[in-house]
Amino acid sequence: MSLRMQRPVEWLQVVIGGLIVAIGDIAFATTVWFSWDAAGIEKVFQTIAVGVLGKASYEGGVQSALIGAGLHVLMATSFVVIYTLVARRVPALLRRPFALGAMYGVVLYVVMNFVVMPLSRVGRSPSFEHLDTIALSVIAHMVFGVLCVLFARRALAKR
Repeated sequence: MSLRMQRPVEWLQVVIGGLIVAIGDIAFATTVWFSWDAAGIEKVFQTIAVGVLGKASYEGGVQSALIGAGLHVLMATSFVVIYTLVARRVPALLRRPFALGAMYGVVLYVVMNFVVMPLSRVGRSPSFEHLDTIALSVIAHMVFGVLCVLFARRALAKR
């Protein structure tokens, strides 16, 4: 299929999907590792900003938290963008959203934790000390992967 004959992308669906994935991931992270007060919310976003700011992120207050929030939404939206663009070329990726989405979520977990984090200013991968939280995180990413596929389907739906 040539590029001209491919389905158009409804980008609003991609953005909505990215926002929902971002909100879901922050809700998960806050519930498992942080607190639901203002300090906990600030800390979760500062922790994301560590990837570009390093440990100084924790001294940056609300400003570094806002950088972390922006980065988080950008990453979550990019997960939906990537799946949408690949599925646009390989429509079979849209047929089984729960199975393929769960697999995509595992890929997202592996890439974020074993490629992105070590290459960022975080500089490390997760330890295997707490298998229970790793299992919860993998399951959460599987749900996020399903959401990515469902929003990719919406973005590529025939109009």
